[in-house]
Amino acid sequence: MNAAERGGWVAVVGLGPGGEAQVTPEVTALLAEATDVIGYAPYVARVAVREGLVHHASDNRVELERAAHALSLAAEGRRAVVVSSGDPGVFAMASALFEAWEQGAPAWRDLDIRVLPGITAMLAASARAGAPLGHDFCAINLSDNLKPWALIERRLRLAAEADFAMAFYNPRSKARPDGFAQVLDILREICGPERLILFARAVCTAEERLNVVTLADARPEMADMRTMVIVGSSTTRLVERGSGSARPPVLYTPRWAG
Repeated sequence: MNAAERGGWVAVVGLGPGGEAQVTPEVTALLAEATDVIGYAPYVARVAVREGLVHHASDNRVELERAAHALSLAAEGRRAVVVSSGDPGVFAMASALFEAWEQGAPAWRDLDIRVLPGITAMLAASARAGAPLGHDFCAINLSDNLKPWALIERRLRLAAEADFAMAFYNPRSKARPDGFAQVLDILREICGPERLILFARAVCTAEERLNVVTLADARPEMADMRTMVIVGSSTTRLVERGSGSARPPVLYTPRWAG
């Protein structure tokens, strides 16, 4: 009996940026069918415990092992859901699963594999601030765990020179506290000190905090691994609300470019 006949499948899903309201109904429905949920421990903890659902929590740096485990469960006839925060296809588990699938057992090629999208952190942060990604933009993962720093710097310089708005994932960690300072120096060199930058921490959670400053005032310690950093393009604007409003200014990038 092959995997399809056993009725097993594996799905990679996004749980959104943090709040339950940002989990899509499609993901919620699939989790209700699952027999196993696999992922980084804090993400697995976001899935409610229920009878018939086994939680498999693991460390953050075992993506391929986690993916292989999910594929093995599906091959045994289990309904395995691999959870990511945000969207599983944006610096998350979808590509890791397909990498393990391509390199794994030939029988895995017949598995029912699904990818369900989620609201990624850059879109949630952008929406909270206004619309800083309203024109052409790019996303760059600033972690050098899986690529050399020289490549990160090259892509950063090219994106800044092309005048993209830029969304930065994984900007600064305890293990690499100095890299983000170099990023800010490069941005000041190419974009100038008045360019606007958004620090959006723990978006869609009770700890959410938004801070918009210029590059001249940006400091490395404003970011950590729970912070999404968005740098505006040359046209990005910060517009104050009416004098009677207590709400923060709106950060947005116009739809046009000269």
